[in-house]
Amino acid sequence: MRILVTDGMDKKGIAQLVEMGHEVVEQFYAPEELGAALREFDCVIVRSATKVRANHIDEAKGGKLKLIIRGGVGVDNIDVKYAEENGITVKNTPNASSNSVAETAMAHMFSCAHYISIAGHTMREGKWEKKAYGKGFEVSGKVLGIVGFGRIGQCLCKLAKGIGMEVIAYSRTRREGLEEKFGMKYVELDELLAQSDFISLHTPAIDGVPMIRKETIEKMKDGVVIINTSRGSNIDEADLLEALNSGKVRGAGLDVYVEEPTHNQDLINHPAVSCTPHIGAATKEAQGRIGEEIVDIISKF
Repeated sequence: MRILVTDGMDKKGIAQLVEMGHEVVEQFYAPEELGAALREFDCVIVRSATKVRANHIDEAKGGKLKLIIRGGVGVDNIDVKYAEENGITVKNTPNASSNSVAETAMAHMFSCAHYISIAGHTMREGKWEKKAYGKGFEVSGKVLGIVGFGRIGQCLCKLAKGIGMEVIAYSRTRREGLEEKFGMKYVELDELLAQSDFISLHTPAIDGVPMIRKETIEKMKDGVVIINTSRGSNIDEADLLEALNSGKVRGAGLDVYVEEPTHNQDLINHPAVSCTPHIGAATKEAQGRIGEEIVDIISKF
């Protein structure tokens, strides 16, 4: 097969593909160039930067393309249904990065609770803001509401239970036996919003209105902390900023944004925000596992 890697891939995985006899080309294409380029490849491997839309698939028709692999969990950057209707298989790597993303969510929880991000920033400015930021609170003993109890949500639950948190979860699909296995409790969304000290989002992009917006924020506890390592569109950033300014939301840990790279300087510079540039799955271990899953997918295909 001739394989295009647009957004990078673990070098060991690429070497394995080459050893198997495949030709691997690492190159990013601008959206207006991508469709024509895809005609020349049997398989394309993308992360989150490359979007494979219906117009790209139309341009690739008559070419070699028959497999699209998303190196990661969510596939909302690919028009999956349209691809499959045109005979192109779409796969992802749902197992590889779950633990890394869960750890990132947990790190943001600690950062918001103990002012780690803003306190460290002010120290680099030569300040010693001990009084201003010596008002943190413990994460242990608090209620964590997980929205979306799939692989990442389950990994986060294990971490949270390990430090003594109570975990409740809302999920559109509820698998039998998970409450007993993980020591958590399923609840309806409004109940989760009302009871949680921390709310962590682990759902795909939702069509229509964002899940976290003024209406849902009003149902939350005063002083809640919101964590988002899922999709930026799951939060209305203007409504979140308003709630941070009023104190309704005590802190927010953000790894994803409506626009990436984000230009929302008011949000990322807010002293109650702990922010990272969409690096939740960007660990050495996760990238290695993603590479292994991709090689396995291509081998079976």
